[in-house]
Amino acid sequence: MRRALIAALSVLLAGSLLPARAVAEQVGQVGQVGQVGQVGQVGSPEQVGQAEQAGPPVGGKQVAERFLTQRIEWIPCAEPDLPGLECGDYRAPYDWNALGDQRVVTIAVSRLRTAEGVTRSLLTNPGGPGGPGRWLPLRFASRQRLLASTEIIGVDVRGTGASTNLTCGNLDWTTIADPRDRSRANTDLLYDAARLQARACQSRSGDLGRVVTTEQTVRDLDLLRHLLGRAQADWVGYSGGTWIGAYYATFFPKRVGRFVLDSNVDFTAPWKKILNDSFGPGFQRRFEVDYLPWVAKHDAHYRLGPTPQEVLRVYEAVRAKVKAEPFALEDGTVVDEILFDLLFAQTQYLKELFPQLTPLLSYLAHALGVVGGAEATGSATASNALAALAALAARHPDAANATLHAIACNDTPFQGDRRTLARDAERIGARYPFFGYYQPVAPCAFWNRPQIALPTPNGKGVPPVLMVQSERDPATPVEGAVRAHRAFAGSRLLTVVNEGDHGLYAGGNACVDDVVEAFLVDGVVPKRDLTCQGTPLPEPLVAEAAPPIRPGFTFPL
Repeated sequence: MRRALIAALSVLLAGSLLPARAVAEQVGQVGQVGQVGQVGQVGSPEQVGQAEQAGPPVGGKQVAERFLTQRIEWIPCAEPDLPGLECGDYRAPYDWNALGDQRVVTIAVSRLRTAEGVTRSLLTNPGGPGGPGRWLPLRFASRQRLLASTEIIGVDVRGTGASTNLTCGNLDWTTIADPRDRSRANTDLLYDAARLQARACQSRSGDLGRVVTTEQTVRDLDLLRHLLGRAQADWVGYSGGTWIGAYYATFFPKRVGRFVLDSNVDFTAPWKKILNDSFGPGFQRRFEVDYLPWVAKHDAHYRLGPTPQEVLRVYEAVRAKVKAEPFALEDGTVVDEILFDLLFAQTQYLKELFPQLTPLLSYLAHALGVVGGAEATGSATASNALAALAALAARHPDAANATLHAIACNDTPFQGDRRTLARDAERIGARYPFFGYYQPVAPCAFWNRPQIALPTPNGKGVPPVLMVQSERDPATPVEGAVRAHRAFAGSRLLTVVNEGDHGLYAGGNACVDDVVEAFLVDGVVPKRDLTCQGTPLPEPLVAEAAPPIRPGFTFPL
């Protein structure tokens, strides 16, 4: 289970789908629901290119008529974790910048449609980048006012989920070495592993990996908009999905309907700054301001110390113990310092995870002798939480990880090498030790990057977009959201104060939901930037009362 859990912690707690490899195949009539997760062909080269049958521009290109006239055949989703959704797929050009290439990619989609005569289509994305998104419409199942007029569309973007897949051969470099250990031997091992990750991803995914980019993705989405029969698309993108939304708006400003960007990356910055440089301060703030005081407040339940300082001492002592000698839980999961770090970084994303996963810290602290006395929670509770996390990313963990690397490393230049990586880790980690030593996209320093020059989103010519942001978001810190807001003309920022959750709309905050749905349903654009209050931190749970862990928006974005 440890391998599955590491994969879950390294990408997204998102939908879980059956593996599929990207291979070349011939496909028949476009629009027929067939096998997904594969590269195929549509007709002959003459039919695919800018030929006589080309229709009006879609995706910013004159694509062949056959792409434009395909139909998505909606059928009930076969996966048990997509209840009540319909699933389908469509074909998109393999490379939007080489339309003479006869290959295609398959894009898998889902739909939540509960009312007849809906007039709008809301495309959604959970982030990542590279997180599969067909599960995401389930998050909106209780939003009846929205559903009265809108169908909700989930998308596994190219590279991930049930769409045409990338792979890195199941290699995950983050499991190799403890990034806090800055000895020469360990840092050599660490950055050798990052280099190997880049080579594995690019060699195993082949030339498909070079066309898994934000530009290609937003063109795929514009084709989807056309196939849904909409002149404009609406959008809710969380986390890394704010990047996609901002770039769709930049490429296709006239096709922007009502766009909500929730838990914002600084989409005016390169991925290195977003994923390597901002995690340290964001996670440290959430850990110190919310998590440690919460654990201390509930010392009677967890017995980890009555002050944040004492809880931190216990936390670091447990980490040192599992680094010196990894600890096996009852179910066989082996907890070492890397799994320990990733798990408790994951915990910071959603307050509902505090009582779900803190029992593991309590159990380890008592079992390892860091804290004396009777333990507050048993290993079974901790193991059950770990199993729930692993199960959520059980089907396509490698595709999501491979897509993350492709997008982050292809989209924007990575300035630096292993020397500057080491320097940056030591600088950020020394100041923000909880997670500052981790560099999720270090493999980009060794990437053979295609020639891509994305325009910087600035909002010019785009209808007003609504940005939603908590002030202590660990993964997408508010400072980056504010920079993006200031640079994106006409945007409105809804800041949720006294809050640190990542992914806010449809997450239980009535104030946020009201503002967002006034915008999505009624088209009400706030006259100015707004604030909402956050929701209270939860109480500890007894094992028997612990609810299942739901999919969320987590590591890396």
